[in-house]
Amino acid sequence: MSPAAPAPLALAVLVSVALGHLLNDLTQSLVMASYPQLKADFGLSYAQLGLITLVYQLTASVLQPLIGMATDRRPRPFSLSFGMASTTAGLLLLASASGMPGLLAGGCLVGTGSAVFHPEAARIARLASGGRFGLAQSVFQVGGNLGSALGPLAVVAVILPRGFHAIGWFALVPAAALLLLLPVGRWYRDHLAARLAHAAAAARNPLPPGRTALALAVLGALVLSKYVYLASLTNYYTFYLMERFQLGAQAAQVHLFVFLAAVAAGTVLGGPVGDRWGRRRVIWCSILGVAPFTLALPWVGLAATTALSVVIGLVLASAFSAILVYAQELLPGRVGLVSGLFFGFAFGIAGIAAAALGHLADHSGLRTVYLLCSFLPLIGLLAVFLPRLERPTA
Repeated sequence: MSPAAPAPLALAVLVSVALGHLLNDLTQSLVMASYPQLKADFGLSYAQLGLITLVYQLTASVLQPLIGMATDRRPRPFSLSFGMASTTAGLLLLASASGMPGLLAGGCLVGTGSAVFHPEAARIARLASGGRFGLAQSVFQVGGNLGSALGPLAVVAVILPRGFHAIGWFALVPAAALLLLLPVGRWYRDHLAARLAHAAAAARNPLPPGRTALALAVLGALVLSKYVYLASLTNYYTFYLMERFQLGAQAAQVHLFVFLAAVAAGTVLGGPVGDRWGRRRVIWCSILGVAPFTLALPWVGLAATTALSVVIGLVLASAFSAILVYAQELLPGRVGLVSGLFFGFAFGIAGIAAAALGHLADHSGLRTVYLLCSFLPLIGLLAVFLPRLERPTA
């Protein structure tokens, strides 16, 4: 095998990393899915809830590219397990918090765990892909999306009946993920030499620096539109349903689960479709194609809201795997940096958006939030500036 040839598909490793992503994002989604209970237990405003999200997600966003850049230079095979240890400590701190300082500190630890996990996990998924990069990223991403979708159900089953402090029981989840990912760390350690040889052989930028910078800026704008809109749903959708349609907290959580399950399903589609027909097409159709549905959402009844949320989740979620692999191909050999930048940017945008939208909701109401956010997918028009990097697979 030549140094530039990818290793065969390592399915067991890929599935393990995806399962670790599921457990990681399940625990992290618990915090935002618990916001109705957290608001009731601590008497918080929407702005304070947004601040918790901001602290958690900014911690993750600032650290992720730094960790990705560092591990490009010196890989850390067991960093995934270390990230799970930080998440475990964060959940225990959240469970014992008596006010905002404890909640913010716990959020920082959970955000640190996410920052450590994502860049190296995305790198391992690419290494285990056997050259099917979009498929591997979709499998990896769908693990996280399924974990996020299960969070509201876990809240309904455990936290709503017992109060927010019951979140401490979920510290067992990242602790189990820590053990699951130890064999993945050993596999990664044993394959480092092959990975470095392949990265060195493939490290040739496909575009001049100016066009690369423009393409990255366009991708950043598309990620911004996607994650600001997703932040409006993941943070405030339950409150919107409760306020606009007088649903109870448990019924609203079930609707949130339906939306998040659609996000998970959409993630499965994006990577393989991008491998076959081209990632640029997937990016274009995913971001801009969801606009008619987001524009209609604030104006319809409950049944149509649920149906539109499913379509929005399916279409919008298909973009991120394609965006991430496209960016990795723009900067070959710098998988950790690219993954850290895009995961970190997504987390940071979502955190800032959560805080800003919380202030807007306090002053103007949640319906105004969804009216304004409905125009965000029109930013997808910028995808026309993305150059073609790959020929679709026949």
